[in-house]
Amino acid sequence: MKQTALTRPQFFFTTAPLPCPYLPERLERKIVTELTGQNSENLHGTLATGGFRRSHSIAYAPACPGCQACVPVRVQVDGFILRRSLARTWRRNAGLTAHVVQARATTEQFELFNEYQHSRHPNSDMANMSFYEYSAMVEDSPINTYLVEYRTACGELIAVCLTDQTQDGLSAVYSFFSTKPEHTGLGNFVVLWLIERARTLALAYVYLGYWIAESPKMAYKSRFKPLEALGPDGWTILQIDQD
Repeated sequence: MKQTALTRPQFFFTTAPLPCPYLPERLERKIVTELTGQNSENLHGTLATGGFRRSHSIAYAPACPGCQACVPVRVQVDGFILRRSLARTWRRNAGLTAHVVQARATTEQFELFNEYQHSRHPNSDMANMSFYEYSAMVEDSPINTYLVEYRTACGELIAVCLTDQTQDGLSAVYSFFSTKPEHTGLGNFVVLWLIERARTLALAYVYLGYWIAESPKMAYKSRFKPLEALGPDGWTILQIDQD
């Protein structure tokens, strides 16, 4: 008799409601599942196309009571064209060099991470992260994950992007950068660089996480067109009038 190998079931759980970090007076709740085993890469790719994101070895998606403000978005690589302000950002930072390195935490990265958090998100939980917690965020991944370090001509580290690579695209897990006045547009430049890397790798998309129409922190994502949004009818072009 031929024996059939048993497939491990995939379990999904919901988290307890917590205050939303983006919209006041709303609650945040997530559906989560663990990425483990030999099938982690395929599972993560499938979940990414279904609107999930990754943190450590967990994939998650919003499941907020009475709210659907978080919209998964991704950039169409083949259709992307540099327009006006983004073209200026690209030229302004053309002297930077990007280095793809293993997902390993360093004190140099952590110092930049702290600078970014205390400048941009001083009241967030991440502003109080220890080096150990930062290391776990960077290194705890069961899939193809790496860091992209961006340096000036003199070797100064001024931006970092934790990046996942899936079957059809690159996913910007988390980026941070120098907030000094002489360094401008770095967040947008990181996304532009990922788009060009995806094009080189013949990958169709760059996943940017969630876009929230009411959140100013998310406004930058709508600059990267064509931008697809995941809704009831699948992935469709997000229609927003913005450069």
